[in-house]
Amino acid sequence: MQRIVYLERESIVADVRRPAFEHTWVEYPKTAPGEVVERLQGATIAIVNKAPLPAFAVDALPALKMVAVAATGTNIVDLEACRRRGIVVSNIRGYAAQTIPEHVFALLLALSRNLFAWRETVAAGRWQQAEQFCLFDHPIRDLHGATLGVVGSGSLGSGVVRLGEAFGMRVLRAEQRDATVVRPGYTPFAEVLAEADAISLHCPLTESTRHLIGAAELRAMKRSALLINTARGGIVDEAALIQALREGWIAGAGFDVITAEPPPAGHPMVDPALLALPNLILTPHVAWSSRPAMQALADQLIDNIEAFVAGTPRNVVA
Repeated sequence: MQRIVYLERESIVADVRRPAFEHTWVEYPKTAPGEVVERLQGATIAIVNKAPLPAFAVDALPALKMVAVAATGTNIVDLEACRRRGIVVSNIRGYAAQTIPEHVFALLLALSRNLFAWRETVAAGRWQQAEQFCLFDHPIRDLHGATLGVVGSGSLGSGVVRLGEAFGMRVLRAEQRDATVVRPGYTPFAEVLAEADAISLHCPLTESTRHLIGAAELRAMKRSALLINTARGGIVDEAALIQALREGWIAGAGFDVITAEPPPAGHPMVDPALLALPNLILTPHVAWSSRPAMQALADQLIDNIEAFVAGTPRNVVA
């Protein structure tokens, strides 16, 4: 009989059906890193989201056969340790192909059209005191005709490409930064930085993508450009980003992710003075979390587990 332990049930708001095979099911609302090994003792299948499974934890769980990651990113799991043990690791794919691109364009539109600045202008009484029907306090830019650079070509990046083209944007798919050959349909990374009016990030966080966007890349972008990150916080050097926003290297940024989530007290990205800047929008890692997307995630999670038990594992990363 399979013993399934779900470490972070509160990490999604959805109906999670029970697998269609004989099993025991244990779930916890949340799990701290120091509780992982104890709670997974005897488990054959672990469901994790952000609770880390480093090598020492994997080695301390002799019964473990599968890790079902209730997310797309798998950087919380030591994949090499799982490979050594023959533990299958599966993740979730494609569930947010609509909701994250929509969030990207919500950020792009809000920044391009200065929505928050206009809201503050009306709240301050400027419109009420105007001598004509409208105001021109803040510039408004159209997405139509602008150039959008997309970094990452999976389902999320492709969804952003689709919406960009629907808005009438010129869309450039960025080739990998250190690529020696540019694939058909892609544009060299440096050219995307130089030409894009907006750049949207959709790559995983790996050693090769950590600080993919740093001071040099931010300075290579147009001063009028926008940077959107709904991928992972570590892809962007946050110290460089903060300097870029304050000194005007780029026009603005819309982020849904940062390096520490939730951010501890004193984290520079949630400094009140920074959040007061009109050219930064920071949302709390919610781009993925529409109710339909979370239900699709939950359904795929159990599909992955059932496929593993049936001997036909799917969405395997290790």
